[in-house]
Amino acid sequence: MGAQRGVRVARSADGGRAVSGTLELVSDTRTGSELGAGHGFELPASALDGVGSRPFGVYVHVPFCATRCGYCDFNTYTAGELGSAASPESWLEGLRRELDAGAQLLGRDGGGTPAAETVFVGGGTPSLLGADGLADVLDAVRTSFGLAPDAEVTTESNPESTSPEFFARIRDAGYTRISLGMQSTASHVLAVLDRTHTPGRPVAAAREAREAGFGHVNLDLIYGTPGETDADLDASLDAVLEAGVDHVSAYALIVEDGTALARRVRRGELPAPDDDVLASRYERIDRRLTAAGLTWYEVSNWARADDLSARCGHNLGYWDGGDWWGAGPGAHSHVGGVRWWNLKHPARYAGVLADGQLPVAGSEELTADDIHTESVMLTVRLRTGLPLSELDAGELAAAGTVVDDGLAAVSGDRLILTDRGRLLADGVVRTILLGSDRE
Repeated sequence: MGAQRGVRVARSADGGRAVSGTLELVSDTRTGSELGAGHGFELPASALDGVGSRPFGVYVHVPFCATRCGYCDFNTYTAGELGSAASPESWLEGLRRELDAGAQLLGRDGGGTPAAETVFVGGGTPSLLGADGLADVLDAVRTSFGLAPDAEVTTESNPESTSPEFFARIRDAGYTRISLGMQSTASHVLAVLDRTHTPGRPVAAAREAREAGFGHVNLDLIYGTPGETDADLDASLDAVLEAGVDHVSAYALIVEDGTALARRVRRGELPAPDDDVLASRYERIDRRLTAAGLTWYEVSNWARADDLSARCGHNLGYWDGGDWWGAGPGAHSHVGGVRWWNLKHPARYAGVLADGQLPVAGSEELTADDIHTESVMLTVRLRTGLPLSELDAGELAAAGTVVDDGLAAVSGDRLILTDRGRLLADGVVRTILLGSDRE
């Protein structure tokens, strides 16, 4: 699962030109366009105000995969798809240029460059870079933005491209947290998802990471895959708990348009995921993890209840409205209410940076209503809940109906989802926002 899952681009806005060092930000105001130079992107002074006082993280997108999973719609490329157009070397050189320019931009006007409190290297398959490649990535972040004391530094990894030596090397390089794609232990489920790892490898990799000194290890699960049974899910949960990890992410399978899985469902080769089955599986996951001492802190994420550091601080920065610089092809950034996103193709990304420009494909300046909407959407999914003080009179009334329906409860000044409410979190958000008095 990519770390920027759920980052939403609502629309783009016109802007002027801003120059940062020797690199100028270039963008096109049409979402998804990759025209490159010719249109400027203004990061207003208001966005830079307070930089460093808000949580700040760096996300690095590694766009390379050995094979393409049938359910995945992330911005990733296999070697065959890229050919000679791009390489890990050209990507890394572009990454260094982008991070250096980002540090200059956020540190302009004498405000000081913010040190990264969290770093998340996602993809794609970051572990395809090897331990030395991942060490180079972290060195690039350290050289540009710098790392805050006790920074959380995560990399995603495919279990098949890891080893005890790999984990030891990246631990020495400064990584503090590992996120491993497991999805399932059932071979037939992995086959439907086009996953290439063997069923037992994720548990072995998790143990190797812990033995290398990683105190924080996550395993990703996907539930609701066509053909998965309750017994299959139970076996996957048994393996997760056997691995002794302190964090689990579990996502319902979503059939994304344009994927190989979507084409198979459309042709009738596979059934679409069933909502009732997904709800039942979620409840099954929650019961097992809670009984084992891992409690939910976001609807799709569980961590050791007795260790706050087990939670993913980088993702909490997203959900709590913090700032982050997203580096790499297709990565999204957010600073002070301004969001922008990069050109998607690795060759175009590296080429624009080599020409002395930042590869911004589009941007938007969030209005107060945008920020409010996104805050409701994200914080209602957190165990800490939605502050009632942020709601207008109409939204408060709507929240009351949510409570009456048993989907949430009020604790102090916060609205917190019930167990049933977690299954209907999107509906809760809709109900509250549709009740707004805002015009």
